[in-house]
Amino acid sequence: MFSIKNTTRKKTPRVPFKKIKEAVLGKNYELSLALIGDKLSRKLNKKYRKIDKPAAVLSFSFSKQEGEIFINLNLAQKQCFKFDRNFEKFTGFLLIHGLMHLKGCEHSSKMERAEERIRRRFEI
Repeated sequence: MFSIKNTTRKKTPRVPFKKIKEAVLGKNYELSLALIGDKLSRKLNKKYRKIDKPAAVLSFSFSKQEGEIFINLNLAQKQCFKFDRNFEKFTGFLLIHGLMHLKGCEHSSKMERAEERIRRRFEI
């Protein structure tokens, strides 16, 4: 199962969210994706990570087969140019990054290589 909810006024980016999710976590993984703004992102980041600022992406695993990702579209819009990507490709990258965390990966060169393989596959 896959669900997506956009709580912002921004248009939902044209990213193959479901296909990317299935490529990383499989078809049976239940994922909820929320596209949010700075206020909720900051609130969640402060509550769960003790960091009092908005985050671009937050991932929460509920079990081995269920999780939730929050992508801050405001930050994605602001940060995409720093990473030499357009808004849609950067949003796709943030999704991939969050999915890797749900898969159990921690920041490392191994995680970066896995992200790169998925990015190339989906031209993100």
